[in-house]
Formats: sequence, C-alpha cells, structure tokens
Amino acid sequence: MAKHKFYHFLGCIIPHRYPSIEKAARIVFEDLGLELLDMEGASCCPAPGVFGSFDRVTWATIAARNLTIAEAGGHPITTGCNGCFASLWDANHELKHDEELMKTVNDNLAEINREFKGSIEVTHYVDALYSIAGLEKIRKHVTRPLTGVRMALHPGCHWMRPAALKQKDNSERPHIFRELCETSGATYVPYKDELICCGAGGAVRTADVKVALDFTKQKFNSLLEAGGADIIVTPCPFCELQLDLGQVEIKKHFDLDYQFDILHVVELLALAFGHEPEEFGLSTHLQYMQRKSEPNWERLGLKT
Repeated sequence: MAKHKFYHFLGCIIPHRYPSIEKAARIVFEDLGLELLDMEGASCCPAPGVFGSFDRVTWATIAARNLTIAEAGGHPITTGCNGCFASLWDANHELKHDEELMKTVNDNLAEINREFKGSIEVTHYVDALYSIAGLEKIRKHVTRPLTGVRMALHPGCHWMRPAALKQKDNSERPHIFRELCETSGATYVPYKDELICCGAGGAVRTADVKVALDFTKQKFNSLLEAGGADIIVTPCPFCELQLDLGQVEIKKHFDLDYQFDILHVVELLALAFGHEPEEFGLSTHLQYMQRKSEPNWERLGLKT
C-alpha cells in the first residue's frame, strides 16, 4: 500500500530552536507509514498575526509562494507549528475565496515565474495523525504506554481558530488534541486556564517578555491548583518555547521556580512508541540547556 505523502513545512522555530520536534515527527510519521517530503526553498510562513496585520498582500504573497512549492509536487502540506499552520491555511483559504487578492498575489508571483492555483490543502500534524493515521492505528504502535504520567495540555490558539472557518474542533471544548495525546497512555489533567494563550503570541514576547510571562505564570499556577502535572504537551513549537524556556525566564525575573517538562505531541508519541529520548534529542530542550540539566526521566515514565 502506497504511503500517504505530505510536504513537510518546518517553519522557523523547529529547525532553529527545537530540532527534536522535526526528528520526532519523522520517527512517528515513518512508524505510521506516512511520508514527509522536504520542501526545498521554503521560507518563513510568514508570521500570521504580525505580518498579516501590517501588510496583507505581502503576507499572502510570501505564504502563496510556499504553497506553490507543494502545489508543484501535488501533495498536501503538513506542519507542526500552530502559527505556520494558521498562516498557510488562512492564506490558502483567503486566496481561494478572494479573486482580487489572488490576482494581485499572482501578479507578484509572476515576477519569479510562480502561480498560486489553490490545488492543495494545508494540515497540521494533529490533523494528519488524528484523521489520516487514525487513533486505532496509533494505539497499535504504542509499545511503552506512559502509564501513571500526569499530562496537562496546551492546545494553543491558532490551530483551531477561527473555529467557524477551520472547523477542526470545538475551540471552547476541544477533544481531538486530547484524544490524540491520550493514546500515549498518560493521564489527562484538566485545568482552568488550559485554553488561554501561552503569552508569546502577537509579538507580545518580543515587545515585553514580562507581560508574556504573566500569561505563562497564570497557566502554571492554574495547573498547580488542579493538582499539578508531570508534563505539559503542546502541538506548537512557539508555545513550547514559551512554556519551556519561559520557566527559566520566570525564575530570572520573578524568582519563581516551576518544574514542568514540556513536550510537543510528536515527542510524546515518539516516547510512547518506544523510542529513546536520545534518538530525537529530547535533552536539547531550551530549559535543560539553560539549566545544564536533563529531563526528569522518571517523571516522563522512563527508566532513570
């Protein structure tokens, strides 16, 4: 049976800050019989909230250029970043439904001998794993269930929203991401502020890191009020950066010490599939590098 193929859009944060996510994705997708194709020549998505707010045409043109790479090969795009997904999905949708924008963008693309046709779809890892691979198949690949590991979730903002357009899940009562993560065998821990922003989005992290960290602290405190968790799982590397490195920054700015291990969903599944953390570089997460420490292997359900 032929593999289901996706063009793999890495974006910026994964290769520059969290290469462990790319490696884990390649491991998990390969295990499940899904093929990730390199997108040669891909650029920044570009960032949806900031870039798109200031210059819609330039944003759409850059995003469309990325889309034409996948169009040329005839396979959908998948990405493990909520922001990249939002930018590429939104641009794909808007260009297909706005003839004037599409004409303007294609006039720009003509200067580099490209044309947006609207012939492919954009998916998130969560979509590809949940809908294409399927939960039943994923469960069959779990050889090391993370039994006893308390798992909180941070779905992030851009994968599901705007819900009326994306129709991925109920953005107020989401279940798809939770069900996918629960295949790992870890125990889901609900908490009050699960659905609020991590704090980094909309360039808040760049403009005022302390304001961004206030959001992060609120999430952490809410989780502690719910009894705490061993790990927090997210589908977004930018959220992962804020929750991961953010713990080091909170210690620096506020002298508060949080100790959560942060995993991307594909890192979680790679562990549950029996792969060792060294295989995909889990110890290269930013908080471990900054603290010159290693993950709490026992807390992750692994042998110490």
